[in-house]
Amino acid sequence: MSRLSIVTQNNAQKTVEDLYKDLERRITASQPGLCPVDLAASFLHLCHAQSCGKCVPCRVGLGQLEVLIDSVLDGTATMETLKVIEETAQSIYYSADCAIGSEAARMVLKGIRGFRGDYEEHVLHGRCSGHQDQPVPCVAQCPAHVDIPGYISLIHEGRYNDAVALIRKDNPLPAVCGMICEHPCEVRCRRTMVDDPINIRGLKKYAVEHEDEFRIGEKQPATGKKVAVIGGGPAGLSAAYYLSLMGHEVEVYEQRKKAGGMLRYGIPAYRLPREALDAEIECIMKSGFKLKTDVSIGKDISIADLREKYDAMFVAIGAHTDKKIGIEGEDAKGVISAVEMLRAIGDDDYPDFTGMDIVVVGGGNVAMDVARSAIRCNAKSVKILYRRRKIDMTALPEEVEGAIADGCDIVELHAPLRIEKKEDGSVAAIWVQPQIVGPISGGRPKPVAADTEELRIPCDRVLVAIGQGIDSRKFGEYGIPVERGQIQAFDTSDIRDKDGIFAGGDCVTGPATVIRAIAAGKVAAANIDEYLGYFHEIKSDIELPPVRFDDHKPCGRVNMKERSPEERKHDFKIMECGMSDEEACQESGRCLHCDHFGYGIFKGGREAKW
Repeated sequence: MSRLSIVTQNNAQKTVEDLYKDLERRITASQPGLCPVDLAASFLHLCHAQSCGKCVPCRVGLGQLEVLIDSVLDGTATMETLKVIEETAQSIYYSADCAIGSEAARMVLKGIRGFRGDYEEHVLHGRCSGHQDQPVPCVAQCPAHVDIPGYISLIHEGRYNDAVALIRKDNPLPAVCGMICEHPCEVRCRRTMVDDPINIRGLKKYAVEHEDEFRIGEKQPATGKKVAVIGGGPAGLSAAYYLSLMGHEVEVYEQRKKAGGMLRYGIPAYRLPREALDAEIECIMKSGFKLKTDVSIGKDISIADLREKYDAMFVAIGAHTDKKIGIEGEDAKGVISAVEMLRAIGDDDYPDFTGMDIVVVGGGNVAMDVARSAIRCNAKSVKILYRRRKIDMTALPEEVEGAIADGCDIVELHAPLRIEKKEDGSVAAIWVQPQIVGPISGGRPKPVAADTEELRIPCDRVLVAIGQGIDSRKFGEYGIPVERGQIQAFDTSDIRDKDGIFAGGDCVTGPATVIRAIAAGKVAAANIDEYLGYFHEIKSDIELPPVRFDDHKPCGRVNMKERSPEERKHDFKIMECGMSDEEACQESGRCLHCDHFGYGIFKGGREAKW
């Protein structure tokens, strides 16, 4: 008889592993607006099922927590019950033998403290306070609420002009977003429950590439009202477009030579070609707004003069100033801010890094942009210096991997200490302190100085990409509320005690995504229109194809292809390739039509106008 044998999974165990994967996909696709108490109860049931049963806090305690939370949901709990839930969870957290019990209890504690109001609503009024204004996950997750299922169905039918026109109802910059949007719409896509989320951004790009007739929305009769938009970035351009369609006379004031804001002066051409951006701006200007460039507000024209000349004003100045590292030697020649470098590239002034060793400080998308741009400017080597781990970088994973493929080195867990200068005051090297992974804070491990010697990294240029600031001083002097550089505005874009002045985009939220800026422009346009005494509607009369019933078959996701690194790293031409007709037809056919089936149809999944 053998003493040992190899343990292999039986069929039941294999099936359970598959069910775990199915459950992971379902949790990933969980849409916003669900009852948090109900979800907490469901997660707790799962945690209890995982218990090995060897310790009382986990085996018995989690069961008691289930009973208590179920009583909240069935209407038999009291306010005292909530106190018992918190005390029981805390007791289990401190006394359970392993993470199965302690982490389950911690999850309950996080909920009872984080959304206590939802618990109290169930106890006091027997109802859930959660609500779903927009039950279609992709539309709900899109800040601009673009009709995503609608335009995907139009793409599937080959009606590309209609698809892009439908996008422009809520987003006037579809070409831009088709190339650079961070696609939050894909995060909760219900298709994840079947296989993988739909490549929504890729389909948008495909539709724009096949559009042959630009159509703006229906323009309303002139109102005689005048609106000033300060800033020609995505927020300002979006507001100007919609306000012009509403019949108002709009003038956009832009400080730089050309409009586009961070689209032009913060995103390299290999991601967003300048000709595509120029064409998009030229097209939306057909709505009727005027553009004045090379105008500095507070210098060439005062805010008071603007306020007197116009009936309303929208401030969308973005976040265009650089941030300093705050280390010794930062004033050395050859220390360049990412904002400064990308701004120069936006004006077609490309730096020459031929034969140079470049160090980039930072771990966000901007850091990846300047690093990959440095490669294209003939740098000999590019090192991306980051004080945390590569996995903790805030840049999109595909941007990090793209930078590595282009030839950049990631130097993780190294914090900058000082910059060494040559005799002529130029950069000689950057000194760094190795780090180790420390306690988790704010969802990411905090780096801690390692007990090792400092390191010297020789370099010719240091590119600083640690964030952007907002130049809001002139607006603060005028009396517009500013806190830590950010203009204080409501979610509706209006400003307290400043009638007729609205603000939105990065200057309010801090540096964010393009689609969030576009959404801010859309919101501002609607509320400025109402402030001026109107209620114009932006709508679309495009008829959608009949819904299909052949979309549930599991099918792989079509991912975007890119030019090879050896080819793309030598120029600033667009690096991403579009979908083929066959790929677009297959990918658009995977949409589950959440706007038509299930809860969507009852709640009005389609927003035909706003």
